[in-house]
Amino acid sequence: MASIGRRGFVKGATLGALAFSVGGVEVLMAPGEARARNVPFRLLDGHQGETLEALGETLVPKAREAGIAHYIDQQLSVPPQESLLQARIFNFRPPFADYYRSTLLTIDDVSRKSFGKEFVLLTAKDQREFVDRMRQNKIEGWTGKSGALAYAVLRADAVDVVYGTMEGYEALGIPYMPHIAPEKRW
Repeated sequence: MASIGRRGFVKGATLGALAFSVGGVEVLMAPGEARARNVPFRLLDGHQGETLEALGETLVPKAREAGIAHYIDQQLSVPPQESLLQARIFNFRPPFADYYRSTLLTIDDVSRKSFGKEFVLLTAKDQREFVDRMRQNKIEGWTGKSGALAYAVLRADAVDVVYGTMEGYEALGIPYMPHIAPEKRW
């Protein structure tokens, strides 16, 4: 991160950019760009990334394209006190990667038991049904923190990656006013 410099970081932050490692060099880019450029994950494996993309897309349309898996992976790689992930906001105990990995394992395990295949292989209709049951905490065999909590955390992460940028603000019809102090925006 030090190689980017403060000015580059601040400029990137207003554009929704994060620091990704490309060929050993820290580069600022949006998570969607990291996805499009196929930037390797730091902490997640490929299947976990695919599951996050499918789940994110089910929770918030355009989350896949916005780079939800790259966003979560990048945020898992920063010190916990700097993380923007909802796991931190919900006061989960670090390392946050443990929570995300175990939740993804549970999702696949329960999906196999309920539908006979992993979550990423389900039809969009079955993925929506699964997520709806998860939201209501009505999935038998769920382990770890509740399905409803997993829904809340992952949905909030998906909302952040899709709508937490200038483009996201525009899509919602909210004026983005970086030149006005945050306390005076509302």
